[in-house]
Order: sequence, then structure tokens, then C-alpha cells
Amino acid sequence: MKGSAAQPYCGFSRKVVDALKDAGAGNFVDVDIFKDEELRQKLKEFSNWPTYPQLYVGGELVGGCDIVMEMAQSGELRQLLQEKAPQALKAAPQQQQQQVPAAAAAPKQSAPAAPTELTAEQKEQLRKLAQQQPVMLFMKGSPEAPRCGFSRKVAEALSSEGISFGSFDILSDESVRQGLKLYSQWPTYPQVYVQGELLGGC
Repeated sequence: MKGSAAQPYCGFSRKVVDALKDAGAGNFVDVDIFKDEELRQKLKEFSNWPTYPQLYVGGELVGGCDIVMEMAQSGELRQLLQEKAPQALKAAPQQQQQQVPAAAAAPKQSAPAAPTELTAEQKEQLRKLAQQQPVMLFMKGSPEAPRCGFSRKVAEALSSEGISFGSFDILSDESVRQGLKLYSQWPTYPQVYVQGELLGGC
């Protein structure tokens, strides 16, 4: 990020810090890329992500500000932290106390509620989508331009095994993004389907 969690130097970095705290993360490491120009340039090459901030969970790139904010609003960010980095959710009591006044002083607009059940028509549409190819990858971005490290990792794993697969960018369709989580009973992305059956995530 630009600056530190205590003193962000840009609004995008501040938004990501706030999103992490709102998701319950009180134990995370922040790195000020302004303090090391070599790191600042090399990390962009390593991640293939041109801007900052960049959020990593379990050593994998999640994405930048836009993706983190989308995940925070949908609840995916907390689910990802619970799955990949539960230790980050163990905040120190002092940190928790410091967050209370800010939350009380600036109530945030809640995101639209995600659907809680699917209609028969929605289930059929998702079933057909999952069976579009023998192997389907529902991911953030595309295999050529993944928009999170976990999606890239799965796409690369499939390609390295010589597996032909179709893909769907769940960031392009919010109804699919939310509906497929209900259909599969799997809360995060990416998701891999084989012959229409969920294989799993990253």
C-alpha cells in the first residue's frame, strides 16, 4: 500500500484497510511501497498487477481496491479470510476498541442483500452454464487476464495439465456471481466444475 494502515497516503489504500477491518481482520501486515522503490517496481512485475494497493491472502494476490471493495460488499472478503487466513481475524482487544468510535461516528451504507434462494428457472440457467464445457472455471477475470491470484493459480494449474476448459468471468454478471454461490453451496471463487459437478475451489 501507499503509506501504512495507521496513516494511508492515498484514498484507495485507506479503503482497503477499512475493508479489512470491517471484515474483522485485526492482524495483518502492511508494507509501505514508498519506502522501497525496487520493491514497488518488482512487485508489479511479480503480480502482473500495475497499481497499488495490492492485497495478498495466503501468499496469493486477491486484487486491488475495486476487487477488494466488491468482495467486502458481498461478504466474500470475510469468507476468504476465514478460509485462507483465519489468524488474521484474531484482533487484539486494543485494536477492536479503537475501531468502535470510527464505526459509530461514520455509519456505512449497507450493500444490497444477496439472494437467499434460487428459483427453478435460475437453477436451470446455472446448470446449463456449468455444463457449457466438460470443464468450466468460474473465476475473476479471464485465463488470459485473471483478476485475482487464486483465479490465476487455478487457470494455470488446468493449463499446465493440458486440460481444455471454458471460463466465465463472475465479475461481469452479478446475478451469476451471487446465484452460483447458492447453487454450489460454495461461498468463494474460483469454482471448477467437471461435467456440471462442482470439483472445488483453489
